[in-house]
Amino acid sequence: MAIQFIAVKPLLSPIKQNPLPIKYKNSTSLRSGTQLSVTVAVSVPVSLPWEEQIPPNAVLRKRSPLWRGGFSLGVDLGLSRTGVAISKGFTVRPLTVLELRGQKLELRLLDLAEKEEVDEFIIGLPKNSDGKETEQSNKVRSVAGRFAVRAAERGWRVYLQDEHGTSSEALDHMIAKGLSKSAREGRLDAYAAMKVLERYFEHSGKEIELVVPKQVELQNKLRKGPPKDIDFFPEESQDL
Repeated sequence: MAIQFIAVKPLLSPIKQNPLPIKYKNSTSLRSGTQLSVTVAVSVPVSLPWEEQIPPNAVLRKRSPLWRGGFSLGVDLGLSRTGVAISKGFTVRPLTVLELRGQKLELRLLDLAEKEEVDEFIIGLPKNSDGKETEQSNKVRSVAGRFAVRAAERGWRVYLQDEHGTSSEALDHMIAKGLSKSAREGRLDAYAAMKVLERYFEHSGKEIELVVPKQVELQNKLRKGPPKDIDFFPEESQDL
């Protein structure tokens, strides 16, 4: 399956979408001592980086104080359990822990996204303390690549976020909240996913990777994005 991973940098400037007009001058001799200068305008499409074409919610939130969505789902992939967290507006909270794998896990994540009106997934990518990837990183990339194809069909984005240390941060957070040992064991993965989301927003989407399917049709769906909820964007209903 053809998948590419694009490192995303934060974008704070407006997006330019219009072709760049470039003018060329061509001089034609009419007769001795006389010249006619002809200007020809040529439209040259500007190839925008992916982060400008499809900015993540963390960038959109920082760019505008009037930002109204969308929602983000944090995912902490494990060998047997996967933690899930949700970000709605400026609130991040643990959501659930899924004891699923493979296609069943992917379909369940899509169901949760549909229910929670999510338009992007932030998947934790394992790394060492020195920033180098691990053997587990390759497995996460493989899962993220397959899942990104399913998500792109709906116009939803999939990003990878460095998750180093988030499990320890999650445990400290739960202890500080006074959760019992049994409660911590059952929900640690969800809190780890919450820490992945918090890091993503705290760093305004710096150094995340957008997982882009190679299929042009799916790339176009990512650019278009999912339909906007008219409850949040009432102006969109005027086009219906």
